Amino acid sequence: MAVVKEREEVLAVVGQRLPRVDGWAKVMGRAQYADDLSLPGMLFGRLARSTQAHARIREVRVQRALELPGVVAVITGKDLPIRYGVFPVGQDETALAVDKVRYVGEPVAAVAAVDPYTAEEAVRLIEVDYEPLPARMSIEEALAHPEPRIHDYGPFGNVHRLASLEFGDVEKGFAEADYVREDLFFYEGSTHAPMEPHSALAWWDPGAKQLTLWTSHQAPHYLHKGLAKALQLEEHQVRIIVPAVGGGFGGKLDIFHHEVCAAKLSMLTGHPVKITLTREEVFYAHRGRHPELLRIRTGVTRDGRITAIHVEAYLDGGAYCSFGPATLLYAGTHEPVSYRIPHYRFQGVRVFTNKPPCGPKRGHGTPQARCALEVHLDKLSEDLGLDPVALRLRNLTGPHELTVNWLEITSNGLRECIERVVEASGWYEKRGRLPYGHGIGFACSAYLTGAGGSIYFSDMPHSEVHLRVDRTGVVTVYTLATEIGQGSATAIATIVAEVLGLAPQDIRLVTSDTDLTPIDLGSYSSRVTIMVGNAAYEAACRARDLLVEAVAEKLQIPRHRLVCRGRRIYDEENPEVGVAFAQAAQWAEARFGCLSTSGSYRPPEKLGTYKGSGVGPSPTHTFSACVAEVRCDPETGEVRVERVWIAHDIGRPLNPTLAEGQVEGSVHMALGEALLEEQAFRKHLHRGPSLLDYKIPTVHEMPEVITFFVHTEDPRAPFSAKEVGQGPLLCVTPAILNAIADALKIRVDEVPVTPEKILKALEERRKGRPARVGPTKLPSFSFPTPERVARPPQWELEAKPA
Repeated sequence: MAVVKEREEVLAVVGQRLPRVDGWAKVMGRAQYADDLSLPGMLFGRLARSTQAHARIREVRVQRALELPGVVAVITGKDLPIRYGVFPVGQDETALAVDKVRYVGEPVAAVAAVDPYTAEEAVRLIEVDYEPLPARMSIEEALAHPEPRIHDYGPFGNVHRLASLEFGDVEKGFAEADYVREDLFFYEGSTHAPMEPHSALAWWDPGAKQLTLWTSHQAPHYLHKGLAKALQLEEHQVRIIVPAVGGGFGGKLDIFHHEVCAAKLSMLTGHPVKITLTREEVFYAHRGRHPELLRIRTGVTRDGRITAIHVEAYLDGGAYCSFGPATLLYAGTHEPVSYRIPHYRFQGVRVFTNKPPCGPKRGHGTPQARCALEVHLDKLSEDLGLDPVALRLRNLTGPHELTVNWLEITSNGLRECIERVVEASGWYEKRGRLPYGHGIGFACSAYLTGAGGSIYFSDMPHSEVHLRVDRTGVVTVYTLATEIGQGSATAIATIVAEVLGLAPQDIRLVTSDTDLTPIDLGSYSSRVTIMVGNAAYEAACRARDLLVEAVAEKLQIPRHRLVCRGRRIYDEENPEVGVAFAQAAQWAEARFGCLSTSGSYRPPEKLGTYKGSGVGPSPTHTFSACVAEVRCDPETGEVRVERVWIAHDIGRPLNPTLAEGQVEGSVHMALGEALLEEQAFRKHLHRGPSLLDYKIPTVHEMPEVITFFVHTEDPRAPFSAKEVGQGPLLCVTPAILNAIADALKIRVDEVPVTPEKILKALEERRKGRPARVGPTKLPSFSFPTPERVARPPQWELEAKPA
């Protein structure tokens, strides 16, 4: 992109610790969330949910609910029979179950009433006659019992998706190894638990024949498409507006039942209808982390160089597709980004079970395999008598490389990340030298900065931005990108402000309205900073060109000497000569007419051509390294993480304060997954669908977090700014597990690491058995023969004898 090459070397607002542009409204309680909204004549909706995990629906009786005073409408699956889904290959959901329910909590009917209490009472009066079917609640059960099928699609039985890929010759790589190690690992599912529950307000305008939906959502573009399909409307009849969002973490990316039902009820009643989920319902809406069983086998030379890795992944997808096809592939894509793996095989299977659907939780599909790999490498280093850090350093990828699975690495600061946390933590002084119960652990990770492929393939941009400068000097940016709390609004405003010589607070943003703003695919895969950021950069540079040309003509100064800074445009050689930005805007409008520019961004084409190569490519990647220090009580099994040192190759932080917040949020979420959180079930029911029972770390459990940002120059990122919202999460969980191993000389190869598991591992050691808790076997399952994919040419050249 030509404009990106014009970067300023001296930056005025990029890299400064400035307030969030949306901070004031949020801290003063003035931000409007979906549930805050109200319209005249509004009705309140509620969903009746299945009490069965797997059953055929014989009949749904709604008459008693309809007769309740205050009830205006009741709908069932017969009213919304159209299947939809985010993925073209996964159109397997309906807003209300039609003929079968597939998990406890699946909606079977919806009510609209004059107040929420009447709606709730009406839901209790709905009767459903079920014919129960056997339920499959685990990976093992789903694979062992192909019948009855949960869905009638997929390759066979209850298998949803398969992947089997090999890059190079893995058996040759193992034959070249001096030592081969194999480990099993289990990563329990967890949910996003955003502060704001899901909420949607729908209004059907019968005159305009247009539906408007205000909803707490991360990807209004995909919701726009899916909602139109589910309701059998044309896309231009649907308008999605996203108000303030109280957290997403991937949990608000799907097309949700309450959104479709609120819209349908509004169309039927002629009233606006709002549905807000309870906290318990949010647990059943889910789309969180997949429970995942992994086998990792690695061959190494005596000095610790990796010769081959084979990863097997078994994913519990829950009852529907959601983002499952991508999740499955993400389990095996990013291992070669951090480490040079000459021969690599990935085989994965995603199964359907009778639980709420899993989906794209923060880090989408990668934390499970990353955790397993980093724990596995720790054990491998022990076997070889190497320091865990030394093993990683021996196998690092570098900048400007192609991985064995055809992923392109541009900038890469992983080595410096490692050096920073190792030095700051005193790794070499502490590792293996702390008193019993006190330990230190290390891990690395890599993550994408924006998914290179779109869900619906097209040759159109992934992000577009419109920018308008009015004659008062006000700059307004229009984008569909959704601010979900991650700071994307501030990031976009900072980029535009830097180019135009303004402050971020000078930039007005119109966001997340499908009628007013140009396309952006959504706030997921850490894509907003790079994709919307590049589009905003391009639009701002085009506006700057017009402003500078007008000022150059008026002041008779060569264009190349004019600088935009401090809300002025002035002569760099004589700063006293210049004009205020607002005056420049008037001159430019007089010269060119209305000042309106656009920018767009489309990521580079993927380099791999094999089936499945669309998942994994990214314009650039981030890298992280983490050291965690823990104190464990061998009497109670309690673990306290005292300190975390984490370094993240961010390229350049647009706003260090916000970036540090993202890192600390990642540490918090990783801490929960490592020690506390589990979306677990007792028989067919969620074990604790409330924030009393589902344990999330509080401020009292948070460790001290020491954050380092490693700066790298990346030609594809605006001002070199790469992602920071997801990548730092990945290395924290395995660092904690490795620290527990250092502290107690035991291994717990599954998360969360609860006190009970620690005490069990200690008990095993007391009995003279291996001091380990974790999976001991894999399900009986045969993967198909891997598709052999040729490695990039440079890998073959390096393999040839000199």
